[in-house]
Amino acid sequence: MTKQRIAGLTPGLRVLITGAATGIGRSIAQAFLEHGARVHVGDRSAEALTTFGKDFPQASTSVVDVGNAQQVENLFDEIHTVLGGLDVLVNNAGISGPTAPLQDIEPQDWDRTVAVDLSGAFYCMRRAVPLLLQSGGGSIVNIASNAALFGYPLRTPYTAAKWGLIGLTKTAAMELGPHNIRVNAICPGSVDGPRIEGVIEREAQARQVDAQVVRQNYLRQSSLRTFIQAEEVANLVLFICSDLGARISGQALGLDGHTETLAQF
Repeated sequence: MTKQRIAGLTPGLRVLITGAATGIGRSIAQAFLEHGARVHVGDRSAEALTTFGKDFPQASTSVVDVGNAQQVENLFDEIHTVLGGLDVLVNNAGISGPTAPLQDIEPQDWDRTVAVDLSGAFYCMRRAVPLLLQSGGGSIVNIASNAALFGYPLRTPYTAAKWGLIGLTKTAAMELGPHNIRVNAICPGSVDGPRIEGVIEREAQARQVDAQVVRQNYLRQSSLRTFIQAEEVANLVLFICSDLGARISGQALGLDGHTETLAQF
């Protein structure tokens, strides 16, 4: 649970966070709620949203698959009704995609990963910008990955999508900066939790090694020899959306304990 207070965060901010019923997104939503924001959470899992709603009844929720453009349209119709506008968009929804050599990746797995991890952010940003303009400015935060800063063997669709997300972030920051809309990406390293455990297990199977070998390899990639906590991502999101981050835009901010290199086996 996030308890650290972030100075300069305006109470009552209207915030949309995608993929936020669990994991990193849930921590981001909780952090904004603790700072007095009005939060709307989108997620493709109705079951996870039900649990989230019980834990955080002050938030509103929508079932949405951001890889589906029409569902994103429907989401923003709800945002207009529920929040009446928007100050912050956090594009957190994403999937890990397949773990396999490039030549073994099925086209439908490529398409699905890019649809959620890259096109989903575009669909949301496209609809969010008019609302942010009406608000006189605001902030967009895209949750990328340190895979957007390096190559990532066996994770071609995910890596390509996250690199694309950085390009989307920087270009949008250039277009929207004159309108007082800041756009940034956060690039976490391995975030502790069930998702990275699944990634490790799939990579271990692909490389035909023990999962602990893969885990140690991931840890060796970071100068701090550590995984990232979801709450740390949430705190950085709040900081760059606060007055303290008022001059931060167009950045791909590493939050990975300093990745030295993606070590090879």
